[in-house]
Amino acid sequence: MNSNFKNNQTYNLITVLGPTASGKTILAAHIAYHLNGEIISADSRQVYKKMNIGTGKDYEDYVVRDTAIPFHLIDLVDPGYIYNVYEFQCDFLKAFDNIRQRGKKPILCGGSGMYIEAVVKGYKLINVPVNKDLRKRLKSLSMKELTSMLSSFKKLHNISDTSIRKSLLRAIEIQTYYLENPDIDFNYPEIKNLFIGVKYDRDSRRQRITERLKNRLDNRLVEEVESLLNEGVTPEQLIYYGLEYKYITLYIQNKLSCDEMFTKLNTAIHQFAKRQMTWFRRMERNGTKIHWLNGYMPLEDKVKEVLFLIKK
Repeated sequence: MNSNFKNNQTYNLITVLGPTASGKTILAAHIAYHLNGEIISADSRQVYKKMNIGTGKDYEDYVVRDTAIPFHLIDLVDPGYIYNVYEFQCDFLKAFDNIRQRGKKPILCGGSGMYIEAVVKGYKLINVPVNKDLRKRLKSLSMKELTSMLSSFKKLHNISDTSIRKSLLRAIEIQTYYLENPDIDFNYPEIKNLFIGVKYDRDSRRQRITERLKNRLDNRLVEEVESLLNEGVTPEQLIYYGLEYKYITLYIQNKLSCDEMFTKLNTAIHQFAKRQMTWFRRMERNGTKIHWLNGYMPLEDKVKEVLFLIKK
């Protein structure tokens, strides 16, 4: 490991982000190797056990020159569980503190923009309890009335807040709790973060996604989904996780042919990658500096560029 960077105190976190199939993990692992670091995953689906192929847990990417790079927040909960961004923030803080207390450098790596922003910007996320009385009062209100109520609390950026009644009610519940508890103690460590992004041009990204999907299907992705179903995870639960688990479950249920499954899934992953890039561009518009690296750069050159940025 390169000792010149072990004690660098300018940044206490390095974040490697990018759309799916951009090669984030292997870059993060090599950065961690040089910085005496450990990786914290920022992937909303890799927290689930036994969901390995579909979520891209490429464990071999964490091995650099025969050294296994430690990683965190992977394989936390059983499939079927609904993990959320509040839990991720809590788990991140535990891993972040643990890594730093042992004199290591935390490297956050992933493509889940909401998860990344929640921890790097220290969003005020609290495990707000259910307010049964409030829910009773809201029960008779229309979606339009509920949306108007939520907009009185905050500016609405995310359409998911207002397109599903359950999410809309929960959002109002959370904002009401904040209003009624203005002095909530919310201590959050100071994050001095360096954002590193990896991206390819659109056509290359699409080609990489399609090739990776074919490889995953060849490596028993369908069998992984069948195994989860056989172990008692319901089709509805797998469909909730989206992408590979949604379309392969529909294929197993004979609701899609093999060709239909591949075509729809491939398209859905392309759309997902586009949404990821849209999120990252929004971060940049809001003032976040992301140092983008060309995906086609040799890995060694990418690492050198990152180490240069840290040193500078």
